[in-house]
Amino acid sequence: MRLSTRIALSAAVIVPVLVLATNYLLLDWFTGDLRAEQERQLRSRATTLTHNAQAYLQAVQAGHPVAARNARRRLVVSSPDVGFRLRAPGGVVAAGPRHDPALPLPDEAREPVVLDGAGPGGTKWLVMSRRITPPNGTPPDRPNLWMYSPDTAYRAQLARVRHRILTVALLSAPVTGAIAWLIASRATLPLRRLQHRANGLDPRSTVLRLDHTPSGVTEVDDLAGTLRTVLARYDEQAARAGEALETARSFAAAASHEMRNPLTSMRTNLDVLTEYPDLDAADREEVLADLAREQARLLGLLGMLRTLAQGDLVEADAFTTLDLGELVRACVGDLRRSHPGARPTVRAADGLLVHAWREGLRSAVDNLLINAWTHGRTRTGDARLEVTLRAVQGVGAPVAVLTVDDHGTGVPPELREAVFRRFHRSRDSPGSGLGLTLVAQQVALHQGRIVATDRPDGTPGARFEVRLPVTGVRDVTHTLPLLRRDWLTAADRAGVPTDRAGVPAD
Repeated sequence: MRLSTRIALSAAVIVPVLVLATNYLLLDWFTGDLRAEQERQLRSRATTLTHNAQAYLQAVQAGHPVAARNARRRLVVSSPDVGFRLRAPGGVVAAGPRHDPALPLPDEAREPVVLDGAGPGGTKWLVMSRRITPPNGTPPDRPNLWMYSPDTAYRAQLARVRHRILTVALLSAPVTGAIAWLIASRATLPLRRLQHRANGLDPRSTVLRLDHTPSGVTEVDDLAGTLRTVLARYDEQAARAGEALETARSFAAAASHEMRNPLTSMRTNLDVLTEYPDLDAADREEVLADLAREQARLLGLLGMLRTLAQGDLVEADAFTTLDLGELVRACVGDLRRSHPGARPTVRAADGLLVHAWREGLRSAVDNLLINAWTHGRTRTGDARLEVTLRAVQGVGAPVAVLTVDDHGTGVPPELREAVFRRFHRSRDSPGSGLGLTLVAQQVALHQGRIVATDRPDGTPGARFEVRLPVTGVRDVTHTLPLLRRDWLTAADRAGVPTDRAGVPAD
């Protein structure tokens, strides 16, 4: 059922009910006013009747028949709409409306009282009584004049008013329903237009979104805003679902491509062990060592691809505020435990808070340290690393600067951007070519910048410098937008370092 029809039916029911309720309340007041008016009239007639009755009794007592007849005539005609009964020496004088003989007349009723009449009609009577004493006469021991008026007059008026009320209520139902339907149809016109525009949206065939012109109706404009928000969230979720699907495909393609050589090498080594069971110990040990290296390479490759995929799919609610100094010192401690030949020195400032995805930033720092150990170690397996974390004043806000220096051969200038691309590695590199790509991905997600340079002291080696925005203590709830989340899917795009705004750095 349409909203306009619902409103029309509701109005057609509610308005007559309100009319009846209101008018019956007024009718109750009107009934009281009519009764008060009848009592006032009875009091007025009682004054006239009392005066005429006293004149009649005086004429009877004085023995003047002509005067008595004249006084009696005046008494009878003085109030034709009010009945009376007078006990006189010559008998009872009565005129006007006749009351039920069984109606008990009160002895004392100087003010109007209501008495219920007998019979099926149930007529109510207003009754007053008086004690009429003629001049020089003895006061009567009980009232000798009663005046009474039936309530039929105002009952007829009330019946007419009730009939008119019912007529108005019955007429108001269709009239109110029609008017309400016209008003509701006009009022819901913006809502119907919004519905038609929303029905025309099909994400499978068009990229258009809800086009709404403000209608001036608050509820409709708010609903349009809500629909726009819902559609925007739908677009966002659809885009994220597409990104997830594309990431999964890229993960499978990259894993399939990069695992082919290690698996082929492992198969070859297994064939050698199978075909030559009497292989001497030195050769067998070499084959097994090669198998172990390839297996470790496969595990590292899958781990790196998994972390890259997580970085491409991470949501903003995974970011929290953490102390970068504590994280760097924890990473250096893990490097010492897992690589006994590493000899890192660390100088990390305290209190540098960053808004970060802990798992992603931890993997970025770990890979920076592993890269420095890999390319900076000597033939004996030792590697000296210098790790420094400090705060510098950036453009408008402080910046945390993390530098990792090694003592290897360094990075040639022409390769300082290429080292961040996927699967880029030198011939003698034992890694998967994804470590620095993962570092660049996480730095970009955290609105930072990474560059590869020479050591500033002029000695051989490389320096990797990471700059991350610092979150103030009063701004720990601020959430930065996520940028550049296609590191796994964009195979032909270089991992160009970015600045805080996410644009390529100079």
